[in-house]
Amino acid sequence: MTRPADHPSVKPRRIGVMLTNLGTPDAPDTKSVKNYLREFLSDRRVVELPAIIWQPVLRGIILNTRPQKSAEAYRAVWSEDGSPLAANTKRQAAALKNAFGEDVIVEWAMRYGNPSIASALGKLRDAGCDRILLAPLYPQYCAATTATANDKAFELLRAMRWQPALRTLPPYYDDPVHIEALRTSIATGLATLDFVPDALVVSFHGMPARTLALGDPYHCQCQKTARLLGEALGRPVTVTFQSRFGSAIWLEPATDTTLEAMPAQGVKKVVVVAPGFSSDCLETLEEIAIRGREQFEEAGGTHFAYLPCLNDTPTGIDMLRTLLARELEGWRRPA
Repeated sequence: MTRPADHPSVKPRRIGVMLTNLGTPDAPDTKSVKNYLREFLSDRRVVELPAIIWQPVLRGIILNTRPQKSAEAYRAVWSEDGSPLAANTKRQAAALKNAFGEDVIVEWAMRYGNPSIASALGKLRDAGCDRILLAPLYPQYCAATTATANDKAFELLRAMRWQPALRTLPPYYDDPVHIEALRTSIATGLATLDFVPDALVVSFHGMPARTLALGDPYHCQCQKTARLLGEALGRPVTVTFQSRFGSAIWLEPATDTTLEAMPAQGVKKVVVVAPGFSSDCLETLEEIAIRGREQFEEAGGTHFAYLPCLNDTPTGIDMLRTLLARELEGWRRPA
């Protein structure tokens, strides 16, 4: 059929994949961190308090005290490629660029900071993607991570007259592909050490304990990941939760207090892994690999190692390729 002369140009129909991670400041300085924290801590999915109570605390106290300390922490792990989370997510997207054929475009975004979900979604639409898989890179589902990433994309779609079809990547905390990738990565890391650990600590990002009572499955999914991982490795693991903030009661036991207590209990050699993170970031590289080591050694520990996340390793990319390909089934068009 011949198109009319005044027919608008039509882009080739493509499929989009958008990898999403939490976020990062644009630079490791106080101003950039303050802007990032303002956006992050203003999200009602992250802090579930009435704005009339929370915003005065956020703007009057937290944003005037925390950014400087957080900027120092970011500087300890910043590189020429930027923050580790942004750099790792960018490399993951690059490694998946041609994984699903020429008609599938892979972009990446941060829920808070840059590149934004709005910019990544715009790129996919401009490229002709009428079907988009949203892929928040969180193995365990949490309203403060997975849900808010999807929320933002849904919010942006409300302003679109012609919306693309959407799918979302489910949590993969107990997926055999994920567990095997973790097992392979950790077993390889353990084999490179010059000591045999007395304990393997499995540290997940913490959440307020009330989220469990409210029905968030995060705690249960973390526990199942750890149990399956321990079974796959054939050794016991110690589950902890890190990154406590504020005066609320958080999921226990805490990673920092656990590491500090271990030497007195005869645990002098420890290895820490973080299977709740798809990419290394401030919370793994500064909080665990730097401060966690210091806390453990100051308490009398003699050997400490942090084993990296899956990141863009061949094992990690193979896992993501398998998970994403599964969710793209039925969307691929015949040649």
